Amino acid sequence: MLTEFVALLNERFHTADHKLCGHNGKVRLPVHRAALCHPWHPLPLQLDIAGKKPWEVQHEDTLELWKFGDRKHYTSLELLTHVLGIPSPKNDIKGSDVARVYYEDKDLDRIAEYCKKDVVATVQVYLRLRGLPLIATDNITLV
Repeated sequence: MLTEFVALLNERFHTADHKLCGHNGKVRLPVHRAALCHPWHPLPLQLDIAGKKPWEVQHEDTLELWKFGDRKHYTSLELLTHVLGIPSPKNDIKGSDVARVYYEDKDLDRIAEYCKKDVVATVQVYLRLRGLPLIATDNITLV
């Protein structure tokens, strides 16, 4: 899966115009760490953040957009979706449940579904914070 993601970044999103987006995504991404452990060449532009200060990383971050520079408070994606009137992705499991679901329940499909819902929620939050129309529910397909 990681190999496919890196290939996608290298093949289709390989310019500085393309940015990654996440909630609390200014921290080093686990994908970035994994990519450094594997000999992919070239390292995707979006993951090549070695030596950069947090404000130099060009990833979009819905938490940063929401905080408007406030450094004291954290707002969860779940709370932000509620405040903005966007369906919460946390209707089955939460991030704190992932380890248990993986190691005890051995339910990788459930975790994948949770991650897909998080992606959709993050996209919707990003659009709302940018003043753009949300994607209609019937136009969203989870694959």
